[in-house]
Amino acid sequence: MKIDMIKHSEWAGTKFTLHLLSQILGKIKLETAQQEPQWAHVALDVTADGFSTGLLFTHNHVFQVDVDIQNSRILVNTDGDTQSIGLEPSRSIKWYYDEIFSALSSRGIDLKINPKPQEMAYTTPLNEDDAPLEFDQQKAMKGFRLFQFALLEQRKFIAPMRCRKMKPALFWGTFDVSLLILPGIMEPFPEDRVIEKAAFDEQMIEYGFWLGDEQTDIPAFFVLPYPFQYKDLNSPSIKPVEAFYDETKSEYFLLLDAVAAKENPSEDIQQFFRSTFDTLAAELGWQGCDYYFTPLKMKEQVTEN
Repeated sequence: MKIDMIKHSEWAGTKFTLHLLSQILGKIKLETAQQEPQWAHVALDVTADGFSTGLLFTHNHVFQVDVDIQNSRILVNTDGDTQSIGLEPSRSIKWYYDEIFSALSSRGIDLKINPKPQEMAYTTPLNEDDAPLEFDQQKAMKGFRLFQFALLEQRKFIAPMRCRKMKPALFWGTFDVSLLILPGIMEPFPEDRVIEKAAFDEQMIEYGFWLGDEQTDIPAFFVLPYPFQYKDLNSPSIKPVEAFYDETKSEYFLLLDAVAAKENPSEDIQQFFRSTFDTLAAELGWQGCDYYFTPLKMKEQVTEN
């Protein structure tokens, strides 16, 4: 896939709208999906047109809520009956909230969620804020294509690995697309914090892609180890040369503009993933990781992506 980069500042308002909508969908999953370690059950599916709760079950109903960016609509499918809600400029998050839950209720699904946003600086309850939001469909799709690009690169890395893993998905709290590699080593989070003590109760390495914010305008791939490693892990073995480790954040970063114009950005991204894995697995003392990369006994696919 071609990288057509958009900076945070170029679509901040529309991006904020999508983030708030993802909070609604994520909180619906939080209340209905069967629980999994590391909050894996609440992550959203990335689709061809946007993002989705995926198939959910409650009180003898099957349902699904999709944000269809491509066609500027939200789809609420209950027992095969789909209701459409328009994505339009100047609508408020309260309006979207009310429309989504009204559509569910009209088909017999009465859900209650905590309307307070999570992991955001914005704290107004989603069912109270009447402020008009931005929505530019073209910018929204340009930004969302970066999530799709990132998910493809993450799948290339994680798919053949023989290890316990959470496949790439959209984490709606931080609004990034990420995957997890877990070796099965318990490591309880040292503080009594609701989100973190479930997210970080085992050793892991997270591979993610983030769209930027007011402080960092450029989207970036990142790699986060747990336990966190607040020390200098920069090394010549980390590839490509543009990648770097921020010991204050305990994360490796590869800014998208560093590879976007290259002839084969995928090669650099895959080098970033593998070199950071090798370094962090050694740092964390994980044993037997060579096995993860044992080739699959399958005919090689012929793909162009």
